[in-house]
Amino acid sequence: MYVIAVYDCGEKRVAKMLKLMRRYLIWIQNSVFEGELSGVQLKKLKIEAAEIMNPSEDSLIIFTSRQERWLDKEVLGREKNKTDNFL
Repeated sequence: MYVIAVYDCGEKRVAKMLKLMRRYLIWIQNSVFEGELSGVQLKKLKIEAAEIMNPSEDSLIIFTSRQERWLDKEVLGREKNKTDNFL
């Protein structure tokens, strides 16, 4: 499935959350990641994120879609990290 994840964490946990997200998804903007994950990978990401987060202060929002083609994406301005991988 195609995933877009957005997080907001306290200063002490930001670096850990960034490192975790980069293991699973592609960084596209500050605290925003996207990419393809299996159901198992998504479940692992949620479990690992919950271990890092303080639920009374932090948030993680996850949008899912069956495939990227079902989303319309428009970037205004400079795109920080393109997700296209042409060989």
